Amino acid sequence: MKNNFYTLSKTFALIFAIVFTLAACKNNPKQSAPEETATSTEPFFKLSLAQWSIHRTIQEDGMSPYDFAQKASEWGFEGLEYVNQLYSDVMQSEDKDAAIAAFVEKNNALAKQYGMTNVLIMIDNEGDLSASDEAVRQEAIVNHKRWVKAASEMGCQAVRLNLYGEKDPEKWVANSTKSLSEISDYAAAMNVNVMVENHGRITSNIPLLLEAVTATGKSNCGLLPDFGNFCMAEEGYGSIFDGSCANVYDPYLGVSQMLPHAFGVSAKSYNFNEAGNETFIDYRRMLELVKKSGYNGFIGVEYEGNNLPETEGIKATQNLLLRLAGEI
Repeated sequence: MKNNFYTLSKTFALIFAIVFTLAACKNNPKQSAPEETATSTEPFFKLSLAQWSIHRTIQEDGMSPYDFAQKASEWGFEGLEYVNQLYSDVMQSEDKDAAIAAFVEKNNALAKQYGMTNVLIMIDNEGDLSASDEAVRQEAIVNHKRWVKAASEMGCQAVRLNLYGEKDPEKWVANSTKSLSEISDYAAAMNVNVMVENHGRITSNIPLLLEAVTATGKSNCGLLPDFGNFCMAEEGYGSIFDGSCANVYDPYLGVSQMLPHAFGVSAKSYNFNEAGNETFIDYRRMLELVKKSGYNGFIGVEYEGNNLPETEGIKATQNLLLRLAGEI
């Protein structure tokens, strides 16, 4: 009896040890190989869609800009980057404040319906913030504040604006700094960042752009580096991709200089080869710069080419970003 009891005791102890070990492994997340694999393949950024990627579909083919959230959701994006000029019902309205309020209400409902995040509003055609004419500059500031308020009400993290109106570099920096400072103060109270994009002409002169932005001393005033907008020519403005631009800033140097001040990143694309690579921009090099900078927010897909339908260009850009994210 004693030997049998001893044998049974050892058996029960062994069973208990096995059960305890299995339970511990089950409850320890470090033991979950599938979860670790999934985490390791996640990109270091989130993907948003710049509405400009479908501007021809809206402006030429008649798609409603309010279909944006549905389409972006269907195409696998998480965030939305609105372009105000694509909303003719707002831009051509005689009651701009009421039109913007309707824009906010409708897009908020659509973003919620399709589970999308409102990321930013790109502000165009609202006046010259760098104008030396004080009345013109002040009117532009008022117009831009309307969209800052809209961005806040939509939960956007930022607005993107342009700095045009003056060609003299010294005056341009001074005027731009004043306008950015006032708008940034207004936006800060609403928890909105103010971004300037390298958007051609003097705004693609990156040292000057950095001078204007950093001179504000505002923590919510920064940049939206675009992979492709680096033509500085004022006269005969052209593209750096077809060789028609006479004065080009180095795109890779420019992006690297802008990234420390970035609240967003715009992945511009034009054309793709059979391997799925962008033919004008070294996307691997660009994405390595982004990753090295520590940026891990939204990257906006902005297809602007003519060789592919917009939907195909968007998908090609999205696929390239995700593929490279897993390789670098």
